[in-house]
Amino acid sequence: MSEPRWSIDDVPEKPGVYLFRDAAGKVLYVGKAADLKSRLRSYRRPGGDGRPLIGFLIEQAERVETIVTRTEQEALLLEDSLIKKEKPPHNIRLKDDKSFLMLRLDLGERFPRFKFVRAHRPKEDKAGGRSRFFGPFASSRALRQTLSDLHRVVPLRDCPDSVFDHRSRPCLKHQIGLCAAPCVGKISEVDYRVHVERASRVLSGDIAELAEELESRMRAAAAELAYERAAAWRDRLGALRRTVERQGVQPSDTKDRDVLALARAGNEAVVHRLAFRDGRLSESRSHLFRSELPDDELWHNVLTALYGAGRRPAPPEIVLPERPADAELLEHVLARGSELVVPVGGERARMLELAGENARAALNRREREEAIEEAALEELAKLLDVDEAPETIDCFDVSNFQGAHVVASRVRFRHGHPDKAGYRRFKVRGVEGQDDFASMREIVGRALRRGVEESDLPDLVVIDGGAQQLESALAARDEAGAWDVPIVGLAKARAERKVRGVTKAASEERLFLPGAVAPLELTRHSAARHLLERIRDEAHRFAITYHRKERGRIRSALDSVPGVGAQKRKALLRRFGSVAGIRAANLEDIASVPGIGRDLAARLREHLEKT
Repeated sequence: MSEPRWSIDDVPEKPGVYLFRDAAGKVLYVGKAADLKSRLRSYRRPGGDGRPLIGFLIEQAERVETIVTRTEQEALLLEDSLIKKEKPPHNIRLKDDKSFLMLRLDLGERFPRFKFVRAHRPKEDKAGGRSRFFGPFASSRALRQTLSDLHRVVPLRDCPDSVFDHRSRPCLKHQIGLCAAPCVGKISEVDYRVHVERASRVLSGDIAELAEELESRMRAAAAELAYERAAAWRDRLGALRRTVERQGVQPSDTKDRDVLALARAGNEAVVHRLAFRDGRLSESRSHLFRSELPDDELWHNVLTALYGAGRRPAPPEIVLPERPADAELLEHVLARGSELVVPVGGERARMLELAGENARAALNRREREEAIEEAALEELAKLLDVDEAPETIDCFDVSNFQGAHVVASRVRFRHGHPDKAGYRRFKVRGVEGQDDFASMREIVGRALRRGVEESDLPDLVVIDGGAQQLESALAARDEAGAWDVPIVGLAKARAERKVRGVTKAASEERLFLPGAVAPLELTRHSAARHLLERIRDEAHRFAITYHRKERGRIRSALDSVPGVGAQKRKALLRRFGSVAGIRAANLEDIASVPGIGRDLAARLREHLEKT
């Protein structure tokens, strides 16, 4: 099994949820853990944790993300929510309607009762939309115990209709005070509805009355020296608090809200946003800032950046640890009726605590990343034999389709981080056919000439390729007059292979330096190698994305011609290289392409002349 490409060094030793993502950002697997670091460490040991899918995850997963929770039970609920949202391929065994127990109260009945259901959305209501749902609850045992305790204070019926409709006298539960016996008219519908509302308040989080009742019974039993009975009431009180108290990731209402928390270290700041929509955690994201402003002014800027100028719609409620500067103005201008809430306790405070845990984890991760990036840049400076680490690094990559429609990309990294403002895309215009070396020379020359004109040259240029690619780039640099810009080539690692019967040895990533006799092989755990690979892979991703977009445009011009399918399109592009080449060809040449013929060639020419 190959070594995982993701690290656990910055993973906190706390409960939470982890998400494996592939190179495209798609979630492969969502899991929960009481100790995130310990759990992910188990995946890095040979054999993983014994499940057959782990090896496959390690092969595909490019990175792992974590969301910290307060308890493992919260992690369980959050895991379920994320699985339903992301639908990862390795979690398909968990079905949407078989997740956690909920309680449903059918208000359409004369005498409603609580029912255990395996559902999570009111749309599954079978009572014509007149039901209330409570949950989900991660612990069915605690839920059942709490419902039993609830009946001691709020004596609702729990028998099914088949029993309820045929009773002629009260059951035993009425005699011991656990049921009001509506089946035989011992309580009116109006009084029974009072019990229903009381029970609903309890399950919505208002447990003060029930908790007081249980605590009173516990103290009374202790005063009578009935310690076993007192312990039983104590356990029931604990079960009530564990189950009825809503989890930070699963609010008791369906109000849309964002919960924002801040973590700071010097001028580094991280704001973590938990977005709750329709009673579910729909997004968990950290936002990084550099600022020396006091907290209240920073919060003002954060809210403006998040919700100002129509960037994203503000929810009805925004929960913050403190009031921002000019809070009234923000409420009026940004939120259009949203309320800025600073909780002092209760459910919102628990949500805020959860957001704070994630903000601190993100800040710790950021600090570690910066230390790693600084070490990587210093190591790279030693490899290049320069006095200062390169602050700005550009990387170029060329992409083509069967030698036609050649495009290229340039990505720019500053201090080891992508600088999207420095990304550029190029169409190669001065090269006929497939000539990667000439294409590289053209785009590097164009980019560096503009850099000379605008005084915007990088500290280092990385070329995706070996010695010949590097030679082309060096020639372009000299033609552009950017002689002081160092250029290196990065060639991918290769496994042992056979070429024309000759066995070629395996190699690590190789760094080609100008004038060097042989390339440098970068060790597998080199910080500089990991940085260069990340930059090169980003350039490749950016080029491929652009090429796919352009290739789609080529196809659309041909696909709209009746009779031209995928095979004929490929044959035409293989012969003429591009749509422009087809337009320039004469009718006989087009008709000579296998499968085209004179009639289709005429239609094709006529169509292209119109487009």
